[in-house]
Amino acid sequence: MTQLQALYNETFSFSLPSVDYEEWIETVEAASLPTPVEVDAMLSGMKAPPLISVVMPVYNPAEIYLRACLDSVLAQSYPHWELCIADDRSPKAHVQRVLREYEAKDSRIRVVYREQNGHISAASNSALQIAKGDFVALLDHDDALPEHALLFMAQAICERPQTQILYSDEDKLNGRGERFDPHFKSDWNPDLFFSQNYVSHLGVYRRSLLQQIGGFRLGVEGSQDQDLLLRCLPHVTATQIVHIPRVLYHWRTIEGSTALASGEKSYTTDAGIKALRDYFAGQQPGVRVEAGLVPNTYRVRYPIPEPAPLVSLLIPTRDRRALTETAVRSILDRSTYTHFEILILDNGSVEQETLDFFAQIQREDSRVKVLRYDHPFNYSAINNFGARHAKGSIVGLVNNDVEVINPEWLTEMVSHCLRSEIGCVGAKLYYSNDTLQHGGVILGIGGVGGHSHKHYPRHHPGYFSRLLLTQTLSAVTAACLLIRKEIYDEVAGLDEENLHVAFNDVDFCLKVREAGYRNLWTPYAELYHYESISRGAEDSPEKIARFNKEVNFMKSKWGRHLEVDPYYSQNLTKEREDFSI
Repeated sequence: MTQLQALYNETFSFSLPSVDYEEWIETVEAASLPTPVEVDAMLSGMKAPPLISVVMPVYNPAEIYLRACLDSVLAQSYPHWELCIADDRSPKAHVQRVLREYEAKDSRIRVVYREQNGHISAASNSALQIAKGDFVALLDHDDALPEHALLFMAQAICERPQTQILYSDEDKLNGRGERFDPHFKSDWNPDLFFSQNYVSHLGVYRRSLLQQIGGFRLGVEGSQDQDLLLRCLPHVTATQIVHIPRVLYHWRTIEGSTALASGEKSYTTDAGIKALRDYFAGQQPGVRVEAGLVPNTYRVRYPIPEPAPLVSLLIPTRDRRALTETAVRSILDRSTYTHFEILILDNGSVEQETLDFFAQIQREDSRVKVLRYDHPFNYSAINNFGARHAKGSIVGLVNNDVEVINPEWLTEMVSHCLRSEIGCVGAKLYYSNDTLQHGGVILGIGGVGGHSHKHYPRHHPGYFSRLLLTQTLSAVTAACLLIRKEIYDEVAGLDEENLHVAFNDVDFCLKVREAGYRNLWTPYAELYHYESISRGAEDSPEKIARFNKEVNFMKSKWGRHLEVDPYYSQNLTKEREDFSI
């Protein structure tokens, strides 16, 4: 093994989190929190500090947890709040006693006592009706807010006055009140949200927006927060949804809580499916929603018109018959989507067995064509050459060292390609040993970009199930990438002048994103990728020099974009690909 390969394997290997969360709290988080003097400065700097109404439905919480929840609101460093509580006719006597005690303690606490039990949506609406704030924060009756939760929310609102919706990172509290299992989230990621309510806590909404949509909807209890946000989406823009990358909510784990186990409440998945189906029925008829691979996750299937669009799959290769034949035949034999052409881009093959295969496969299937490209290897130039000869309205960049696993792979990718807002669509790729090769690209890892969850076991759900969820990402690998040809041409294809081998896909995806499209990764298109078998390791002096030149080009061109990936939390490591702290 070369020194370069050893360094790469050390950096990008499957590993467990290397930093303890308790250690992170005591060091990283503690250093980021404001001192009392800094809090005063933040407050005095707010020209129009918003009144935040904390809306809290209550039904039979344990007294110790209810008091802890109420105390966490009273302890807020931000003073401009009101706590709007609706008791949903709790039968336990301590509930009203505690609520009346706290109501008398602070005039900012107001309680409505419902005469009939109506479940969480009805109770939330009762609390919402007495709210007077500019914004509404949602709090469950046994959870807790850290001291500066509302302060950071108010600061974000003042800095971005057009904001309509805010959400934060969160963690959980065990029975001893210890924090664990932090969820460091993506910035607004609509496809991830359609797959899972990752937004969750702490959610804050402009009150006029909630009034506009009529508050919480009855009949989706269990996923009422997800439904609330879904019904808000037609009335806001992506820039009006703000993610605060701080842990501003502590979700208590008690028996029966969805915080304890995602499958604890089975009805929540059904409620989520109903909420999503109702949303898409009004926004994109023809979309189908079904349960995802684990509880409280969802799969959204987008329609493909008839006749189905022609897809041009571009496969650059040079010799290596066995490798290329495996790729081509797996596409021909296993794909349920059949309206495609395969353009084998022959970069100077000389081995007779390879040339014989080219002749044979073209005779066998008229969808396969071989185009000769007799120039020095330049991955970008070869694909651009292929794209110029493509007849399809969708272009697929496919390595010669892949092998189809699931027959629906192309159907899935095409269905997303046809969405007007989507640019590049990437697949889930595995090494031959059934560990993950590609779960999307995370910018900044290793300097330019690394592969999400690389080397994770095939069936591992990943960080908060992200390996099982369709999601927006900054970039995906060109080992298997589909895009509408009009977009490919719009951004002038791959950069064949500056990026002959490495990072041309990352650069391409960033150009597509800059043009206003979202790039997407789906776990429902699965292939093997026998990475770089066809070209060998990047370990010669010439290859290392070329690689370093391409790294420097990317850093010079994209700079800040490589430092901050909106779909990967700044609280997670940039040194490994395992989503650890």
